[in-house]
Amino acid sequence: MAVLSPPKPSTDEERTPRRIAFRQQRGKWDVKLSPYLYISPFFVLFAITGLFPLVYTAWVSIHDWNLLIGQGEMVGLKNYADVLQQPNFWKALRNTFSIFLLSSVPQVMIAIVLAALLDANIRARTFWRMGVLLPYVVAPVAVGLIFGRLFADQSGTINAVLDIFGMDPVRWHAEILPSHFAIATMVNFRWTGYNTLIFLAAMQAVPRELYEAAIIDGAGRLRQFFSITVPQLRATIIFVVITSTIGGLQIFDEPRMFDPSGMGGADRQWMTLTMYIYELGWGNQKSFGRAAAVAWILFVIIVVIGIINFLITRRISSSGARAVKRSAKKALLDAPQTPPAPAAPLSPTGVAAPAAPPTTTYHPDDLPDDGTTTTGSTR
Repeated sequence: MAVLSPPKPSTDEERTPRRIAFRQQRGKWDVKLSPYLYISPFFVLFAITGLFPLVYTAWVSIHDWNLLIGQGEMVGLKNYADVLQQPNFWKALRNTFSIFLLSSVPQVMIAIVLAALLDANIRARTFWRMGVLLPYVVAPVAVGLIFGRLFADQSGTINAVLDIFGMDPVRWHAEILPSHFAIATMVNFRWTGYNTLIFLAAMQAVPRELYEAAIIDGAGRLRQFFSITVPQLRATIIFVVITSTIGGLQIFDEPRMFDPSGMGGADRQWMTLTMYIYELGWGNQKSFGRAAAVAWILFVIIVVIGIINFLITRRISSSGARAVKRSAKKALLDAPQTPPAPAAPLSPTGVAAPAAPPTTTYHPDDLPDDGTTTTGSTR
C-alpha cells in the first residue's frame, strides 16, 4: 500500500523568511553604519594629510636626520634637549607669543565692532562687506612689500609723518617691541576682515525680536550690543579665539617678508618658532631632527593653549547662561501672582452648591419708551 507523504514546500517558500530577515538585518546595519560612511572621507584625508605627517615628524625628531646625508642613528630625546639649550629657541618663543598677543587680541575686538557696523542699516552695505574681505585675498608677499615701505627705518611713510610732527623716528627693524607691533599690524590687516565676516554671519542669525523688545524697554545701541549681541556670539567667539590662537602661533609669512633677508632681524628680534624651524631644517644647520623636535614642541604648545582657551571661554559662556537663568527665575518670582478662585461652598448634603447667577443691572437707556419692563443689557 502506498504511503502518501505531505508535499514539500517550494524553494521560494523556504527562502522568503530568510530574505525578509536578511533585509531587516541589512536595514539595521544601514542605519548604524551610514553616518560613519558619510564622514569617513574626512578621516581618510585627515589620516593622509594630517595624522601621518604628525607621526612621521615625531619619528624624525628622535633621529640624527640631516638634509644632505639623510636618516642617521636614533638619538632619542637628544634633539629636544639640544633645542631647549639654544638661546635662539627662547628668543623665537618670546617673539611668537609677543606677536600673537599684539595681533590676535585686537583682531578679535576690531572684528566684532566692524561686524556690528556692517550689520546695521547703512548705505552700500554689500560694497562694504565685500571691501572688508579684500585684504584677506591679497598675497602675503604684496602685504609684506606694502608694509615694508610703511615701516621702513630711513624712508618709511610712518616715520615721515612722525617727522612732520617733530617726533623722533622709530627704529622698526632694530628694536623688539616696534618690530613686533609692525608685524602684528600686518597680521591684523590680513585677517581682521575674514573674522569680521564670520561674526557678521553669526550676528545675522540673532533673532530680531530680541532687539525689538530691547528698543521697547528703552535700551540704546550700546546696551543692545553688550546685552544681546555679545552674549549671542559666545560660540562664535570661542571658535574665532581658538582658530586665531592656532594661526597666531604658526605665523610665518609676515615676519619672513618684513625685511629682505628673511632671517628675523640681526639679533633675531622678530624670528618666530616657524621661522626657527625653517632655519634649523633648511638653513646652515640642515638638521631635520632638531627642526622636527621644535615642530613637535610647537604642536604641544598649541594644543595646551587651545585647551586652556576652550576651558576659559566655556566657563565664561556657562556663567553667562547661569546669569540669564537666574534673572529669568527672579523675574518669575517677582511677578504678581494671581490668587486662585475660591472653591464653591458645600451644601448640607455634601454636594457643591451651584454658583450664584451673575448679577444683571439695567441701564435706564435700555428701558423701552412706553415704560414696560424688558430684559436689559449687562453693564
